[in-house]
Amino acid sequence: QVQLVESGGGLVQAGDSLRLSCAASGRTFSRYAMAWFRQAPGTEREFVAGISWIGGRTSYTDSVKGRFTISRDNAKNTVYLQMNNLKPEDTAVYHCAAAQSVGVPTREYEYGYWGQGTQVTVSS
Repeated sequence: QVQLVESGGGLVQAGDSLRLSCAASGRTFSRYAMAWFRQAPGTEREFVAGISWIGGRTSYTDSVKGRFTISRDNAKNTVYLQMNNLKPEDTAVYHCAAAQSVGVPTREYEYGYWGQGTQVTVSS
């Protein structure tokens, strides 16, 4: 069982940076692939970035490549999403998710644990 709590969202201007954090409970955090998804009003939840539990493999959706970086600190049971050069189209609720997988799943149904989300709003 894994419980996830996100933090770090807020209101920023285009071009600014934010770092989201996701604190996980559970002794086996290091064995879970972790990811960030986002959902804007009126849209489906979409995969943003993911990281494997071993090997540090990462995956990003095309629209955030070169701007966002996902990382994890297994000693702190925390996964991060560093977001640079934010754009208005990045505005969404960002959710942290965990999956029992050796790879980096990118589909929502592959993740069994979800946080409540943190709002990111980017003004132009």
